[in-house]
Amino acid sequence: MYYVYLIRSKRDSKFYIGYTDDLKERLRQHNAGESTATKSRSHFELVYYEAYKTKKDAIVREKRLKHYGQGRYPKIERTACREHQIGKLCAG
Repeated sequence: MYYVYLIRSKRDSKFYIGYTDDLKERLRQHNAGESTATKSRSHFELVYYEAYKTKKDAIVREKRLKHYGQGRYPKIERTACREHQIGKLCAG
């Protein structure tokens, strides 16, 4: 299983979208400063995620969200929640 995820920095409230095959471990890496892309903004919270059977599908979705977002991740969060109707994950 592969996951596309949206995390928010508790430090500066900025968002990051990525994909992984181990969501717990990837979040730990982000929070430990082990990810080059987010190293300077540690302490993240998981805002949203989607599960995919193939890596290819996850990459396609990640690219779509990044392209769609272009700095408007809260809008992506709402859109993704509406598309997948996962209210429990999207509440808040």
